[in-house]
Amino acid sequence: MDEQKNKIFDLEDRLIVFAVLIIEITESLYNTRAGNHISGQLVRSGTSPALQYGEAQGAESRNDFIYKLIISLKELRESLVSLKIIRRVLLTKKMDLVDKALIECNELISIFVKSIETAKRNNENRK
Repeated sequence: MDEQKNKIFDLEDRLIVFAVLIIEITESLYNTRAGNHISGQLVRSGTSPALQYGEAQGAESRNDFIYKLIISLKELRESLVSLKIIRRVLLTKKMDLVDKALIECNELISIFVKSIETAKRNNENRK
């Protein structure tokens, strides 16, 4: 049980670290129309997974838990696209942070895909 608790904390912690990284990136974007637009989108989508995951921990049902994980996954995918746009348009001088976020975002997406598959499978086995 302690190992599962640590895994939950580790993912929650990773999502919080990712959210902080996203905030650092959005604060570094150039003050242009494009920079401001992407910044607004990214700060919402990039911080949302940590918040949604926190809500998932208090889900009212297995289906509610799965739904919140799916929302987190969608937000991560949106963040990934925003980061790719920043990378291609060069909207910041801090590309090292963008590259770091791209790697972490891809890893988090993989974790959520597997978690959703597992949760759905476990939900089916309980029926």
